[in-house]
Order: sequence, then structure tokens, then C-alpha cells
Amino acid sequence: MNHDRLDIPALLGRLPLFQELSPEQLGQIAAATREKRLAKGEMLFQKGDVPRGFFVIVFGQVKLAFPSSQGNEKVVEILGPKQSFGEAVMFMDRPYPLFAESLSDTLLLHITKNAVFELLEKDPSFARRLLAGLSMRLHSLVIDVESYSLRSSAQRVIGYLLQHCLQEGSKEESVEISLPTSKQVIASRLNLTPETLSRIFHDLSEAGLINVHGKQITIRDLNRLREFDL
Repeated sequence: MNHDRLDIPALLGRLPLFQELSPEQLGQIAAATREKRLAKGEMLFQKGDVPRGFFVIVFGQVKLAFPSSQGNEKVVEILGPKQSFGEAVMFMDRPYPLFAESLSDTLLLHITKNAVFELLEKDPSFARRLLAGLSMRLHSLVIDVESYSLRSSAQRVIGYLLQHCLQEGSKEESVEISLPTSKQVIASRLNLTPETLSRIFHDLSEAGLINVHGKQITIRDLNRLREFDL
């Protein structure tokens, strides 16, 4: 119903990647931008599809994952509003190595490859911001590998809970958080089986550190949980 009312230049202008562009530059990018709406569970692209640009999430959630012949999947990233994806594959001019699926009703902006390349030639500051975003993504992947290699399963889960605690700096004894997606997706993101994640939640509950009610997690003692993570 609001399809025709979407103000693409205004949306682009609020995203960190495009905040320093002039109105004329924003207009050029907006002219080459299309909105894409996905229902929960809808595929955006499959492994092997050819990229023609990159995506920015306005609202919703997108899962990036590797498929497997056994029907399993390995979740690489869970992305939310104002996050972008697909830039690296666009520059490499290769097919997508993974698939993208919406985890909720999602609105995306698709910025075409040609528009990005034209802007890169005209605006060095845009190139620097794009490189910074790609570098942060690479750094995040390195941290992931380190976590999987050096941290126990329980430490990975606790670290995840602490990251998603909106009151991480709070001294409150009890803090409630809502898991952003299903436990199965979170388990795959943490390189765990769903059974292992359930066991860890159970162990943390038995230790008096958390209470679990579906997607609602109550951290009963934030400081104790942080100490347990050491």
C-alpha cells in the first residue's frame, strides 16, 4: 500500500554508507536503486546466482548461509536494518557462494553495480567508506574463526547473549533479552548443533544464570554471567 510512497533518496541518506553524499549524488544512486520486499522465509538469491549490485536492509532480517547436500545449512551472518551485504561478490564478479533468506518481513534496497562503479570513480570518500565496511566484515569473520577455535561452546553462547543484551553496561541483577531469530538459526550461527545449544541453555538455567521462556531470555545476574564467560 505504501509501495509508491517510499522515499528512496531519504532512506539512502540515512544510511552510514551514503550520509556524506551530495543531494545530486544521492539522486543518481536513488535512480539506480530498486526496493525489494520479502515475506518471512522468502529467498532473495540462491547460491550460484549472479550478483548485479548489492543490498541494504531498511527493516527486517536476512540470513546468509551455505547450503549442504544433506539438507543442513551453515549460517554465516544474520543481518538487520542499515546493514549492507553483497558488495564483495559484486566486485569479484562471481556468483554468490551462499544463499540469502528473509527471517521476517523485510524491505531491501538494491543498488545496481553500474551506479556504484560510477560513484566510486567520482567520489574517493565513498570508496573509503565502502572499503571500511568491507574491512569491518572481514574483521568480524576473523573474530568468528577465533571464537570457534579458542572458545568453548558455552563461552560462545554466553558471548552471544551478552552481545544482545541491550543493558550490557547495567548493574541490574536481572536483564531480559529477546532472541532475534529461532534457536536453530542461532545454533548454526554459533557453529553448534541445536541440541548443544539447548543443553547449554539448560546448564546455564541449572546454574541459576538465566531463565529461558521460548525466545525470551532472562539473565538473572549479569555480572555472574560475564564472569562465567572469562
